[in-house]
Amino acid sequence: MSGQPNEKPSDKPDLILDLKGLKCPLPVLRTRKALKPLARGSIIEIETTDPLAGLDIPHMCNEDGHTLVASERTETGHRFRVRRG
Repeated sequence: MSGQPNEKPSDKPDLILDLKGLKCPLPVLRTRKALKPLARGSIIEIETTDPLAGLDIPHMCNEDGHTLVASERTETGHRFRVRRG
């Protein structure tokens, strides 16, 4: 996982979203909803099984001004770390 110089992949996220089993567009919609009340700079970790999430979550970050801190494939899908912008 890559990130900011002071951030370690093992740092505990402020929120973990388990979005496994949800299909497009639900992972993005639920991620947006979860990010909205969080303070700028908060980190969330998102786990998905939707194959399109590998494209959709990074695109959402770019469009909404959030930072994709890390993205990795898992056995069943993807795991993302997003910093709220």
